[in-house]
Amino acid sequence: MKRRGRNGGTSAAGALLAGLLLASGCAAPDDGAAPESTTRAVRATLDRRAAAVLAHDTDAYLATTDPRATGLRAAQRRELGNLADVPLGSWTYRLRDVTAQGTDRATADVELRYRIKGYDAAPVAADRVLDLRRDREAGRWYVVGDRAGGDGARQLWQQGDVRVVRGKHSLVLGVGRTDQELRAVARTADRAVPAVSDAWPERWAGRVVVLVPRTVDDMAELLGSAADYRGIAAVTTGRTGGAGRTPADRVIVNPQAYGTLGAFGQRVVLTHETTHVATRAHTSAATPTWLSEGFADWAAYRSEDRTAARIAPELANAVARGEMPAALPTDEDFGFAGDAARLARAYEGGWAACELIAERWGEQKLLAFYRAVGGHSGRDGAVEQAMHEVLDTTEQDFTVLWREYLRSALG
Repeated sequence: MKRRGRNGGTSAAGALLAGLLLASGCAAPDDGAAPESTTRAVRATLDRRAAAVLAHDTDAYLATTDPRATGLRAAQRRELGNLADVPLGSWTYRLRDVTAQGTDRATADVELRYRIKGYDAAPVAADRVLDLRRDREAGRWYVVGDRAGGDGARQLWQQGDVRVVRGKHSLVLGVGRTDQELRAVARTADRAVPAVSDAWPERWAGRVVVLVPRTVDDMAELLGSAADYRGIAAVTTGRTGGAGRTPADRVIVNPQAYGTLGAFGQRVVLTHETTHVATRAHTSAATPTWLSEGFADWAAYRSEDRTAARIAPELANAVARGEMPAALPTDEDFGFAGDAARLARAYEGGWAACELIAERWGEQKLLAFYRAVGGHSGRDGAVEQAMHEVLDTTEQDFTVLWREYLRSALG
C-alpha cells in the first residue's frame, strides 16, 4: 500500500514433472525439462533442507550445499544463524519446475513457504531459484546457488541477525535496530490491533507481524522493488484475496521516515497498516485504491480527536485555493513517484469519501460497502453496484455529495 500500505504478493504455479524420456528409454536433453528421477532427487534435497531449517541444524542444512561452494556455505551458515530467534512454525519448499542443464546440473524454480508460530494462519510465500549440481560419486544433488526468484525480494534474515520482540498483539522482527526501538514499535502495534478490531469487527487474526530493517534501502529489498520509499513510513505486504485463506501479511517499517514521526503519527501509521492486514480477505482486485487506502485512514483516525482540516491539510489547502477535485482519486493518483502533494490529496480524498459514508449512512453501511466492493467479480461495475445496493445512490450522485462534503468540512 502506498505511503502506509500496499497490496502486493506473488502467485504460485504447479510443478512441472517430465518422465516421458525415461519411459521411452531416450537420453535426457542437454537443456530442458528434467527427467522424473532428477525431479525426485531435487525434491528430496529440498525436503532435507527444510527439515534442517526447522531443527536449526546447521550441519544438516549445509549438508545439502555443495562442499566446494565455500562462499555460499559461509553465507548460508550466517543466514541460518540469523534465523535462530525467529519462532518458525513451518518451512517448506514448493517445487514448481526443474530444468536440466545436461545430466549433472539443474535449476529449480521453487516457492519458499514459511509460517511464524502463533502469528501466521497461512504461510508467507517467497520466490526462490536454486541451482544444483549432481555429485555422481556421492550419488547426491547439492545446492550451488540460491537467489531471489520472480518477486525479486530478499528476506529479513539475509540482511543480518534478526532480533525478536514479542508484544501482546504483535511480533516485531528487526535487523540493525536496538531492543528499545523494537519494543517501542511493539507497544504502538499493540495499541493499533484493538483499535482496528473496534473499527473492523469482522473476524481476523487479531495480531500483526512487523519488520524493521536497518535502512530504507533494506526495506526496498524486502519488497523486491526499486521504488523510492524515503518518504514512506511503512508498507504492508500480502496478496489481496476475497476467497479462501490469504497468505500472511507483513508490515514493513521504514526506520528513517517512521522515526521522524511523533507518537501520534506512529500510531496512525501502524493502525493504518494493521487495517490492511485485517481487511485483506475482503480486499480484491475489484477494490479501488481510494477505498482500501481511505478505509485504512478512516480506521486510523476514527478514535483520534482531529478536525477534518487537520486530517486532510493538503486537500483543505486545495479547496481554499478553489482547486476542488472533480472526481474521486484514481489508482494512478496513489503512485509513489511524482508530486508528493498530489499523493497526499489522494489519500485525504479517500479518507473523506469513507468518512462521508460513515457520517451519512453509518459505520455499518461503510463496512457493508467495503465488503460488497471487494466481493465483486472484477473492477468493472464493482463500486457502482455496491453504491446502488448498499447506499442506494449512484457513483455520480455520490461524487457530488463528496465534493459538497469537502467544501463544507474543509472550506
